Amino acid sequence: MKRRYLLASGGVAIASAWLGQACQAQEPAPDLPEASKPAIALASSFSVAMAELALAFLQVLEPEWRDRVVFPFESEERFNWHYTPRSRQGISLKNMNREQQQAAENLLQFALSETGYRKVQDIFKLETVLRQQGGSPAIRDPELYFWTVFGEPGTIPWGWRVEGHHLSLNIAIVSENAIAATPAFWGANPAEVAIAPHRGLRALAREQDLAFELLQSLSPQQQAQILIRDRAFGDIVAGPGRAASLVDPVGLPLGEIETAGRDRALRLLDTYVENLQPDLAAQQLQHIRDAGVENIRFAWAGSLDKERGHYYRLHGPTALIEFDNSRNNANHIHSVWHDLTREFAVDALGSHYEHFSHDRV
Repeated sequence: MKRRYLLASGGVAIASAWLGQACQAQEPAPDLPEASKPAIALASSFSVAMAELALAFLQVLEPEWRDRVVFPFESEERFNWHYTPRSRQGISLKNMNREQQQAAENLLQFALSETGYRKVQDIFKLETVLRQQGGSPAIRDPELYFWTVFGEPGTIPWGWRVEGHHLSLNIAIVSENAIAATPAFWGANPAEVAIAPHRGLRALAREQDLAFELLQSLSPQQQAQILIRDRAFGDIVAGPGRAASLVDPVGLPLGEIETAGRDRALRLLDTYVENLQPDLAAQQLQHIRDAGVENIRFAWAGSLDKERGHYYRLHGPTALIEFDNSRNNANHIHSVWHDLTREFAVDALGSHYEHFSHDRV
């Protein structure tokens, strides 16, 4: 692989330091004031360290696998995301040796908070639960998660994806300070495990529990205002290829909810973004809050009872979050976070090409 510029020599050391931090308990990202945005200042070293880890992963792959993992950044494959069991590009954990698995996991762990990384591990575990329940070992396999790289790490723009059943994480780096992190899909089946050895496991517990806390804090009049449909949709609406299907936010604006309820709504929103490494999450949250949290709307569909099918949505100028738990007797969760202005870094990429020349094939 040709490298068109040399990364900072301290990149590996930076990556090691970041990984050390990721293993420690993480505090929630603060609501940063406009005048103080340290996450943006740190983004440059973050992008360098991420590139070093991606290169380390590629360097331990055999050449034939590397050729199957790396796609041009402009490739249509970059937009080919999904969350069902299916054939995928890239290399799976199943096809990696232990050294390669560790390099892949280092890259993933670096991009996520401790909480986010634990959720990924829980989603992997759920594949073994589905196998216990009679699922085909050829499909229900915790190693059928695939890593794919787009462009050349360290040469702007570039990105990467990890994806499999109930997980699709898409990262794109368009400049040292512009990192896109959506679409980000997280799913859990079962939502709560009823059999040993993982009995009681709830991979996405906070996403559900905080929503019901918010729901129950609303007045009956406000609950009527957020209800947009008597039945849940049966899945997220803005799935692959359908992100533009939800244009106009519906439901109750957060600006019309009293302070305690609005804080619950913001903690719910934070739950999705804070799956990312804390400084990257803070950058993403600042982008959402700069657009005005009072303009975000909270909507609900389906039952107000946790034991029956339900769906909710947080939809604002820059963010769209959906959660559906209606399948398998309300024990099968699909959730997604879209950045409506920076999805796949498409808008930022256009701006980047206006200011920088590239040799493009």
